[in-house]
Amino acid sequence: MPMIDVYAPVDLFPADADEVLGAQLTRAVLRAEGVANPGAFHLDNTAAFIHRLPVTAVSTANTPSARTVRVQIVTPPGSLDREGQRRIVKEATEIVAGVAGDPGLVGRTWVILTEAAEGGWGLGGMAFGVEEFGALAKAAASR
Repeated sequence: MPMIDVYAPVDLFPADADEVLGAQLTRAVLRAEGVANPGAFHLDNTAAFIHRLPVTAVSTANTPSARTVRVQIVTPPGSLDREGQRRIVKEATEIVAGVAGDPGLVGRTWVILTEAAEGGWGLGGMAFGVEEFGALAKAAASR
């Protein structure tokens, strides 16, 4: 049940690209977590938020109005192993550059992976940890 936030200058992606970007990123994260055939439970609970910022809101220490992208992916505790981390960083970077139509964006895309603390993931008013996520996964698999 990852959550993805993409932060980019407002004009970096085509105007109609948000749905494509969100769909590609959410499925890539599920693959990285090892969910080969996601069902409704996974698809309904993996979300991407596309934040289009004013061009002047993104800068580096060297470049005002920088043409960079930040992708932050927050996952439940223990859901990404080391190979999954490598996979999602590579795939998310390629997706961002592809949707933007700018191969050079590969070198200007930062992917930040954040694992929620044990019990630090809330859904339906409940704080979830490894035990609760295990029960959810088991219930989803039996559907």
